Amino acid sequence: MTRSNDTVLYTGKTRTTGGRDGAARSSDGNLDIQLSPPGSGGAGTNPEQLFAAGWSACFIGAMGKAAAALKVRLPADVAVEAEVDLCKADNAFFLQARLNVSLPGLDPALARALVDAAHQTCPYSKATRGNIEVAIELI
Repeated sequence: MTRSNDTVLYTGKTRTTGGRDGAARSSDGNLDIQLSPPGSGGAGTNPEQLFAAGWSACFIGAMGKAAAALKVRLPADVAVEAEVDLCKADNAFFLQARLNVSLPGLDPALARALVDAAHQTCPYSKATRGNIEVAIELI
């Protein structure tokens, strides 16, 4: 899976039972959640929300790296509102996503440069590139 010169920085490990009506727990116990299907009104979260949370957090980190490279600071109130849609067409399920990025106080050209750089380096963005439709907007 990794090449001989790759370094694994971290491995997130979870055990999920019951699928969308089940539970998930991380090996270290820091994540321990109930799952429920999207829109069901169930008590738990769902994979789409988890994916949105992970991607938005990672994307902010990638913008921080881009900002450091340009010797600028991200605003303290930087935010990414991630929306991950579970869709169905022709009896097949698929995802699509939107990342709405708030970088208050930054020049719009600089903000766009940070977003574009982050989208090139964020591991979630790389994993989805060419696999799902993604729209990224500055808000």
